[in-house]
Amino acid sequence: MIGQPFGFGFYRIWESESPFINRQELEKIGTAIFERNHDMAKLTNYLKPYTSAMLLSILFLSVQAVSDLNLPNYMSKIVNVGIQQGGIEQSAPEAVSAKGFSFMQIFMTDTQKKAMEDGYKLVSTKGPAAGKEEYMQKYPLLKTEDIYVRSNFDPQLDRIFGESVWTFINTVKTVAGQSGKAPSLSGNTDVTKMDMSGIYALRPVFAHLPAGTIENARAQALKNPEATLLQSGAAFSRSFYRELGVNTEATQTDYILRTGAVMLLIALAGGAATVLVGYFSAKISAGVARDLRRGIFQKVESFSNGEFDKFSTASLITRTTNDVMQVQMLLMMGLRIFCYAPILGIGGTFMALRKSASMSWIIALACVILVGMICVVYSVAMPKFRVMQQFVDRLNLIARENLNGLMVIRAFGTQEFESERFDIANRNLTNNSLFVNRVMAFLMPAMMLLMNMVTLLIVWIGAQQVADSAMQVGDMMAFIQYAMQIIMSFLMISVLFIMVPRAAVSVRRIEEVLRVELSIRDPLQAEDFHEDKIGTVEFRNVSFRYEGAGENALEGISFTALPGRTTAFIGSTGSGKTTLINLIPRVYDATSGEVLVNGVNVKNVRQRALRAQIGYVPQKGYLLSGTVASNLRCGDRNADEDRLKTAAEVAQAIGFINENPEGFDSEIAQAGSNVSGGQKQRLSIARALVKKPPIYIFDDSFSALDFKTDAALRRALKNYTGGSTVLIVAQRVGTIIDADQIIVLEDGKIVGRGTHEELLSTCRTYYEIASSQFSKEELA
Repeated sequence: MIGQPFGFGFYRIWESESPFINRQELEKIGTAIFERNHDMAKLTNYLKPYTSAMLLSILFLSVQAVSDLNLPNYMSKIVNVGIQQGGIEQSAPEAVSAKGFSFMQIFMTDTQKKAMEDGYKLVSTKGPAAGKEEYMQKYPLLKTEDIYVRSNFDPQLDRIFGESVWTFINTVKTVAGQSGKAPSLSGNTDVTKMDMSGIYALRPVFAHLPAGTIENARAQALKNPEATLLQSGAAFSRSFYRELGVNTEATQTDYILRTGAVMLLIALAGGAATVLVGYFSAKISAGVARDLRRGIFQKVESFSNGEFDKFSTASLITRTTNDVMQVQMLLMMGLRIFCYAPILGIGGTFMALRKSASMSWIIALACVILVGMICVVYSVAMPKFRVMQQFVDRLNLIARENLNGLMVIRAFGTQEFESERFDIANRNLTNNSLFVNRVMAFLMPAMMLLMNMVTLLIVWIGAQQVADSAMQVGDMMAFIQYAMQIIMSFLMISVLFIMVPRAAVSVRRIEEVLRVELSIRDPLQAEDFHEDKIGTVEFRNVSFRYEGAGENALEGISFTALPGRTTAFIGSTGSGKTTLINLIPRVYDATSGEVLVNGVNVKNVRQRALRAQIGYVPQKGYLLSGTVASNLRCGDRNADEDRLKTAAEVAQAIGFINENPEGFDSEIAQAGSNVSGGQKQRLSIARALVKKPPIYIFDDSFSALDFKTDAALRRALKNYTGGSTVLIVAQRVGTIIDADQIIVLEDGKIVGRGTHEELLSTCRTYYEIASSQFSKEELA
């Protein structure tokens, strides 16, 4: 016995010699379902805002299920009552002639006679006219003969009448067997079309039969199922109604139309419920998907570079789109199936057993075979479903790398290698998808075969029961439909079994992003900046180590950058310049020591407030899709055109902006792919200048500029920044030659500090860098 709980109502699976799946496979399936259900439970937080919509969905699903369960029952009534019984619903007639009442009492016991006399009242032709008009219109025979009208509708009367009819039939058979021929029934043996006057003429014959003959006939009658007794009684009642002058054809038509109208109303109610369920399930699933995407996006926006190192960009995109869509599809389908299928399955079983308990083994057999098929499909397909999203991630990663690095690939002639790499990832995903689809494709034909075989078996067994008068044709037809509903409910649940694991993988991948512990958080009690130190940046013995690294990237860094002054950082590649700069806006947090901005440790202020003090221009100028103006207004959404123009002039970008007829409304493609590297850098600088912060950070932001543009920009920048603190990271000495303070880094440590002239004589590292870029005469 497996101890892990199964999902969807299965709690234990017992060891068996199943031809479909062995115990070890069942254990794997059980464990997988348990883990997936545990993951799916995490979705409940996102479903809470939609509780009302979910309750309404469940309500309408119940209406839909009840409607679907009742339609076969009404269809059965049309066949059994409307067609076979001529629209006569009750076995005991609502009215019968006095002759007919007396005749039927011959075949009743004394107790039954007493019940019939209590259940009917005599309406005489000679009685007072008051109260008879309605009966005379309904039963024209009352004008010439007395009749009995049913005064109560005790179901026992129906059984008594049906039993009496079969006692009469069996008595006729007995007399026929004894005499060699049956008493004359006016040439008609159809109980629904008998000439009652001819039957009444035989009353003396039946009245003088030995008591044992009728008792034996009654004993034979009691061997029939109750349904057969009632149906035969209703059919015989039709002859009594005809005798009373009732239009039985109109009665039949009226019953069929009334029952059909009820079926139509039920179908309309079920259809309306289906539409409403679709609306609410779509609203819930789309809402949850929206919330998940928003949650992922907001979480990713709060990532530091440390968190970004754990996820590839392609993976984050896949999790935000494809994985969320998997969850959305599950909710769309699951909200319907999870409530509808159990109601349909349980209700269908109950209704089918009401129609014929003797054929219930057919449904049980079908369910066992169906569960076996589902287990086989589940055990084969689930491992492939689990890796599907990983293959999608891989394909997206390679596609993204190739699109972003297309020029590099062409430059090095690696198109064939990249094409093969993409082809491998594409084949892996394709083969995996084909395998899953082939397995799933087997399920539907197998289900159709099972449903057809079940229908054939029900018709085969049911036809024998109909022939033996143990079942009615309408009940057999309804039983077939209920069996199909039960099988369909299992099929729908099997679809959930297929969808849940894949969606659970997606939920787990989404949760991996949402539950990431941020390494950089806002403090619970944020401090305010010191007004007397606005623009001051100070490092106090700062060291930093990347996660998983064996040694520090920065060590013992201490310096102060003051407002109105330019502090520059230079050093060889990998010396830690960008790492140092990234500690100021808290892209990373210092491992030890303190980084202070405006006199406050950056860890003690809110990130939004900190970054509002900084105009940051990264190494790689990145532009957003939109226009030139929209990109520049990232610095300040309220900036007017004059401010944009001034910033563009300082950044030496106004020239190429004005060359375009659309000016500041010129379109910028994604990532600024329609502008050159130098133009991209200048627009990035202008964007920071629009912000007008107290601190500017330029991280090697002049590298794509020619010397002339670089010099012009630095001159304009010095006038524009005024009293702001300017921090510049550069590779070219010419860019920082006029800086008030130059800090030289090597292997993460400060090896020199001072002005250009001071460092040439005091710092060997700086001298080597400068001499590699200038001649001796220029350095002299």
